Amino acid sequence: MIHPIVKFGNPVLEKPAEKVTVFDEELKKLIDDMFESMYAARGVGLAAPQIGISRRIAVVDVTFKEDPEAKLVLINPEIIHKEGRHSQSEGCLSIPDFRENVSRAQVVTIRAQDLCGKIFEKTGDDLLARALQHETDHLNGKLYISHISALKRDLIKRKIRKLVKAGEW
Repeated sequence: MIHPIVKFGNPVLEKPAEKVTVFDEELKKLIDDMFESMYAARGVGLAAPQIGISRRIAVVDVTFKEDPEAKLVLINPEIIHKEGRHSQSEGCLSIPDFRENVSRAQVVTIRAQDLCGKIFEKTGDDLLARALQHETDHLNGKLYISHISALKRDLIKRKIRKLVKAGEW
């Protein structure tokens, strides 16, 4: 089932998500739905709060279906190591049509749980590192615009307020 993407302004995006403690068929179904929703929205990562569900779950596929082995399920992820810096244009499914350069670590290692609750670690660089950081931020109630200057952030928020007033957001 494809879930609609929650847009900036919805409070679920700005509060830390709840830890997952039950690993069952319902969770597996939600994760399948998240991949389907992410692909439908043409994204490479999706966090549960982005579909209105405040749980610490994210899915990532930086190959966008090209490599089935690249599909990642991250439950209760934490970034445990960062190195280097890299600045690149970044966008978000919850803030459509806006992009800004964001400086993030070039290499990150996360510790997370899989569908069965088994703990694993994954190291990624470049786009994967960026996606891991972006989705983990979502689970902590942060959006990528918190990493840009206050001036640029305020400009984006002002444009969004205008879109909301016009009924286009």
